[in-house]
Amino acid sequence: MDGKIIIVSAPSGCGKSTIINALLERGDIDMQFSISATSRQPREGEVHGVNYYFLTEEEFRNRINLGHFVEWEEVYAGRYYGTLKSEIDRIIAGGHNVVLDIDVKGAMNVKSIYGDRALSLFIMPPSIEELRRRLESRATDAPEVIDERVAKAAYELTFAPRYDAKVVNDELATAIDETHDVIAEFLAK
Repeated sequence: MDGKIIIVSAPSGCGKSTIINALLERGDIDMQFSISATSRQPREGEVHGVNYYFLTEEEFRNRINLGHFVEWEEVYAGRYYGTLKSEIDRIIAGGHNVVLDIDVKGAMNVKSIYGDRALSLFIMPPSIEELRRRLESRATDAPEVIDERVAKAAYELTFAPRYDAKVVNDELATAIDETHDVIAEFLAK
């Protein structure tokens, strides 16, 4: 039996990666991360087919034109990231569920392709003000970068009503449990 697709999106600073990693560590839900493709060069220690599928810019654009991606984005000039259809197919054909950690535009595209075989889940901050406070408390970004992230988060939050489910990450342990329950219920269908 083929697996299902779990799409998780959230504005930066909402704990999406922390929540997904906590669920993967629990190990009671069969989920595998899809390996993204990128046109950037591998960093030291990164391995093709493990960390990313490393493609040249030309190969990436050619695969876009051939329709090989379910979602992709040119993050910087000439630097592409995306999810290959073949990667999703590889995981779900093996009977496993695939989890995609992608932005709102990519999530909408994947959901439109896979329909009811995919769950779209949006992790939300308790408020924009709390998100700003969290980003500031990290002390890793300049104020103008935080302003950009907060503005982008406000835009991304406009997509939340289009998701199948939403979880507010006000308290991390609760958000992990709620996310677990939403995914488990979807997989039980």
